[in-house]
Amino acid sequence: MMLLNFLGGALTFGFLVAGLFFLRFWKRTHDGLFVAFALAFWLLGLTQALLTLSNIPVEERSWLYLLRLAAFALILVSIWFKNRRS
Repeated sequence: MMLLNFLGGALTFGFLVAGLFFLRFWKRTHDGLFVAFALAFWLLGLTQALLTLSNIPVEERSWLYLLRLAAFALILVSIWFKNRRS
């Protein structure tokens, strides 16, 4: 159990750092796609943190996956808008 908590924390940290990298790319280019990617990775990090820190039984975790769905939908919509403008 302790190893799973450690790996969950490492994964959360990785998502948050990836979001910061995309935010840094946005500061250079001012492209909205990078902001969307940063927000999506922070949503994924939030989901992983909630899964790691809460003791929610497996059967009742389904609402957390809606946050992941929102992150992936944000990525897809932002890519669609980016390609539509070009």
